[in-house]
Amino acid sequence: MKRRSWVWRLLLGVPVLLLGMMVVALLLREALFSGPVVPPAALPTGKIVDMHAHIAGYGNGGSGCYVSPALRANFRFDQYLSGFGVTRKEVEAHGDQVVVDKIAARLQASSSVDAAVLLALDGVVDAKGELDLPRTEVYIPNAYVAAQVQRYPKLFYFGASINPYRKDALQRLETAKRQGAVLVKWIPNIQQIDPADPQLTPFYLKMRELHLPLLSHTGQEQAFSNANDAFGDPRRLALPLSLGVTVIAGHVATTGMSAGEDNYQRILPMFAQYPTLYADISSLTQINKLGFMGKALQEPRLKGRLLYGSDFPMSNMILSSAWYFPLNLSKDDMHRINSIPNHWDRDVALKQALGVPPDVFARSAQVLGLPD
Repeated sequence: MKRRSWVWRLLLGVPVLLLGMMVVALLLREALFSGPVVPPAALPTGKIVDMHAHIAGYGNGGSGCYVSPALRANFRFDQYLSGFGVTRKEVEAHGDQVVVDKIAARLQASSSVDAAVLLALDGVVDAKGELDLPRTEVYIPNAYVAAQVQRYPKLFYFGASINPYRKDALQRLETAKRQGAVLVKWIPNIQQIDPADPQLTPFYLKMRELHLPLLSHTGQEQAFSNANDAFGDPRRLALPLSLGVTVIAGHVATTGMSAGEDNYQRILPMFAQYPTLYADISSLTQINKLGFMGKALQEPRLKGRLLYGSDFPMSNMILSSAWYFPLNLSKDDMHRINSIPNHWDRDVALKQALGVPPDVFARSAQVLGLPD
């Protein structure tokens, strides 16, 4: 836990520590860059869906949500709430649903993004196949998220989360589908899920039968105090892919290493092997992932496989800013983008300016089978 806290503090301190270097880089760019600035491509005419948006809650108002005492005591927790646009006092006074209300207001005001998939997050499961709260850091129940989505049916889609080691996992999949789930979300590193476990085969076959894609975090997990990063190895997703499950690799495995190899390099050959493998571009504008957006957009093996996601609220925190791209954007562009008040419009504008093409923004709705 101490190591992860140190890493997180370092990441939050990077914007300040590198400010001088970025100013120098900006001056060099303005002095040396002589070519024309290529305008970003237009947005697609169809629906733009953010397929990777989180919500928060810790049990107020009978939500059933849970955050471990250790995480609530950690300085990161208030940073997360700030990204959602709320404070502890607001949540305690109005209940967890105030977070959803704040998100809905922002999304309603967006001129770029039409809807978002709100993600539940199941907890760790014990040997009896039941929820193990003492080993769980965050738990956002399916029933709660499904109910909140129903309050804003034009803005939100339901992203379910089911730990496949639950004793009633298959029934939970069917229930989530009836409730309108459009995908299943995992963070294997913190849920203690091994995607390569052969015992999960019936779960994967049921997912395929129900046409539910799997959105699984890939790579190292740094947002929580405890994680088993061996489960973030993208190669462990070969089992569901071999069974025909549509898998969306969260963040394109752009953090950490497995078996002595960079996770990003480990996942790239898989796209040619598995036609149902996709990846989202959420978090690729964070300062700890500089350069990965360009790599992903230029990688031929990722052509036609990238989906738009924001990783909200991380995209609304200090880790993400147009000012971190002085070698890619002009000073005026960085100022213009950072001045956009709406979070989703700012996120889309930054990704547009970095070269994300219209088909990536449109593909989330297509892959999830959402109506126009």
